[in-house]
Amino acid sequence: MNALIIEDEALAADRLELILAEIDPSIRVLAKLDSVKDSVKWLMQYQADIIFLDIQLSDGISFSIFEQVSVSTPIIFTTAYDLYAIKAFQVNSIAYLLKPIRKSDLSESLHKLRNLKSAFSIDFDALLTQLQGRQPEYKKRFLIQIGDKIKKVEVTEVAYFYVMDKSCYLRTFQGNNYPLDYTLDKLESLVNPSQFFRINRKYMVNMGAITNMVAYSRSRVKLELTPKADDEFDAIVSIDRSADFKKWMNS
Repeated sequence: MNALIIEDEALAADRLELILAEIDPSIRVLAKLDSVKDSVKWLMQYQADIIFLDIQLSDGISFSIFEQVSVSTPIIFTTAYDLYAIKAFQVNSIAYLLKPIRKSDLSESLHKLRNLKSAFSIDFDALLTQLQGRQPEYKKRFLIQIGDKIKKVEVTEVAYFYVMDKSCYLRTFQGNNYPLDYTLDKLESLVNPSQFFRINRKYMVNMGAITNMVAYSRSRVKLELTPKADDEFDAIVSIDRSADFKKWMNS
């Protein structure tokens, strides 16, 4: 049996591989991946007989993998989620293992899979619907690679996200700029909407970065940000977002 491990904690991935080898030495781990991006790339080229999948990866929630690539491989979730989420997995006939993973649980799950006559498919839309009752979990930090170095930027350090030359960046309160492998559309779903607001096509701002607001033409709002935007006209709330922006500021 060929296995794929998708897990952003290296120690957890190594431990899982070790337990698998103890249970069944014939199980071959083809790859250990830690991000949505790398998983999508791998799954577009290769296939495994079983996937062990963590929910929170280094660059987002693992469910987004299946928005980008079709997968019919049986999946065992390796998760620290609470019982509410586990109940959702059961409703959708998804095998799961709670961290820290026990050898007996893993062995039982593999036995169950071997008894299946065919691979099961997962209705991820239904799963996400089940999970909507949970308190959303937003990104706490970004890992940014610059050359051969990796920098950690906490979300609390981000003054705003912006688009320049079709690429997305973040700017910290200290005025440092770093490139991101996300679009603003995707970032809207990753950060806490009570703290960040998308003011137009180019900027999404942290409430703490807004130092002043000025009424502008056509019911728009012009913002003064700290640190300042490269172009002051980029920090204008668009007409279609002005009403929601005012509600957001007044919430």
